[in-house]
Amino acid sequence: MIAARCTIESPVGPLTITAEDDAVTAVDFGAGGGPGPNAGLLAEAARQLTEYFAGDLRDFTLPLAPSGTSFRLKVWAAMRAIPYGETRSYGDLARALDSAPRAVGGACGSNPIPLIIPCHRVVGAGGALGGFSGGAGCDTKRQLLALEGALPPQLPV
Repeated sequence: MIAARCTIESPVGPLTITAEDDAVTAVDFGAGGGPGPNAGLLAEAARQLTEYFAGDLRDFTLPLAPSGTSFRLKVWAAMRAIPYGETRSYGDLARALDSAPRAVGGACGSNPIPLIIPCHRVVGAGGALGGFSGGAGCDTKRQLLALEGALPPQLPV
């Protein structure tokens, strides 16, 4: 299992994409690494992220292999089902998964592939922003929601 990485510039700062065994395993905020053995997949991931930030891509079609517990994998799958430009609350996902909002929040915070697994689309009750563990935290979440036209009314850009 050889990890390959590449870093791209984005409106929310540098993003480092990691791939292993022909699947994306991580997107990290910040720079680190260059192209490696999975350059084809990394190039495609970079292209899709660039198109996302340009407003030209709404659905990522990349092979993903996030590492996590079975519960976290279920939460991340539920997040991937949230359409571009929409949000769901932590409580919505918790009810769908027969869990608790706090547990869903923990899974969101440990998401290894943010943006592609859209944890930024999960908000607090009544549209409150909640948290975000990447980039500049809630400012980055607000920026991503604004990009998608999904910013709740009480949360100005």
